[in-house]
Amino acid sequence: MRVLLDECLPKKLKRELPGYTVITVPQQGWAGKKNGVLLRLAQTEFDVFVTIDQNLTSQQNLSQINLAIIVLIAKDNQIETLQPLMPKVLEALKIIKTGQIIEIS
Repeated sequence: MRVLLDECLPKKLKRELPGYTVITVPQQGWAGKKNGVLLRLAQTEFDVFVTIDQNLTSQQNLSQINLAIIVLIAKDNQIETLQPLMPKVLEALKIIKTGQIIEIS
């Protein structure tokens, strides 16, 4: 399973997802892309998009996107804040399906 981490997430978060191919948006060369463009690009190469952007679901028509999305609900995007959520992310990655959106807090 290929996982794309949004550019607003710390790249060190990749280490929290062992067993998955995890690439960050900047590593992919897509830094600065608007969400709509980014999601359309991501669906061609990735299975899951992980973000902290809680507005994503209201700003984008996700029914048109062939991608699973995990939205992290946290007070900030610091690695120390996000690490406690990662066990739930690992569980979600086992069951998430294309087109599904899972929020994790």
